[in-house]
Amino acid sequence: MTLHLPKLERRPELDALRGLFLVWMTLTHLPTHLSDFVNQPIGFISSAEGFVFMSALLVGRIYIHEMQHDEAGVHFRLLRRSLKIYGYHLLLLFLAFTVAAAYAVHNHRVAITNLLNFYLAHPGTAIVGSLLLLYCPPLLDILPMYVIFLLFTPIILSIAIRTGWTKILAASMLIWLLAQFGLRDVVHNWIVAVTHLHIPLQETGAFNLFAWQAVWITGLWLGAGLARGFTPFRYVPRPAVIACFVITILFVFVRYGWLGPHLNPQALGLKVDKWQIGPLRVLNLICFSVVLYALRKYVVKAVAREPFLTLGKASLHVFCAHLFFVFFGLALLYGEVEQLHGWTAVILIAVTLVSLIFVAIRDVRRRRAKKSNTNTPKPTNQPTVSQ
Repeated sequence: MTLHLPKLERRPELDALRGLFLVWMTLTHLPTHLSDFVNQPIGFISSAEGFVFMSALLVGRIYIHEMQHDEAGVHFRLLRRSLKIYGYHLLLLFLAFTVAAAYAVHNHRVAITNLLNFYLAHPGTAIVGSLLLLYCPPLLDILPMYVIFLLFTPIILSIAIRTGWTKILAASMLIWLLAQFGLRDVVHNWIVAVTHLHIPLQETGAFNLFAWQAVWITGLWLGAGLARGFTPFRYVPRPAVIACFVITILFVFVRYGWLGPHLNPQALGLKVDKWQIGPLRVLNLICFSVVLYALRKYVVKAVAREPFLTLGKASLHVFCAHLFFVFFGLALLYGEVEQLHGWTAVILIAVTLVSLIFVAIRDVRRRRAKKSNTNTPKPTNQPTVSQ
């Protein structure tokens, strides 16, 4: 199956959206009172879904083009990208297992100790398990998921080129459905039996990968569609858009428990669960996406600006840097205190955001310089004139 794709145009608003999700994620993770307000403020939608979805969409949009002409090259580049992210993950683990763990133990910082309690109790198993992406401490579990999804992406894109997306989406939906009925537990028990690494399920990361793959696959599909000028949201009739808007508002009411004791997050439980993308959460995500597309002109005007553009272009470095400041904030907590308050919180937020912008600008400038040097033709030797 051959796809005829138009010339790929730059869409800066896509980078900006990813940058927005990074800022949202940072404010959610920093241990301040502000995190209470930015954690899922518009229903059962978090920055994690947005970040993973936008990353997949950009990967699908870019590499479906290249897959047409250089399939082997795409496989190699995505493998190299996966290894690069894996390297960053190992660096973060090294800092967590050494600097953060030592500081937490010697200074009795409960917040960090709780994140690394399995490593502190079973360091050998934790180190081997983390190298195999089996042990994923809290806050350090997004990059392993990204690495795994990215490793499978070239295979998915190759199948899409040959047979289309129908079977891929159907398989993804089936895996998501099985994830709602305990597929993760079955696979985890099998891995423990094979590797003899007795890592509890809750220490393998909060994200249920068998459910979250649906977010990634959907992003790849929409990104590939966007590359050829197709998006399913364009064909949603106006009455359906209005219905999605109403449903999105209802989910906001449910999120804050404004509809009574039977329609709140506690009562709905796993149906709106973030970590395994429960069925009602899926409905919320779909409806919100339809509304967001309907309002795309206003959304683009709001987000397609700095610093979101630059932050989105340097997403890997910004993501890693934000974790440094999150751990720094956790290191400031003492005793049973769970959040920073007052000027300490304000200064932490301000310094974090300014630093992330600096990191992003530096990374973008470095890549531009590297690209400029690569594209600059090498000077040829001038012929000498005989004396």
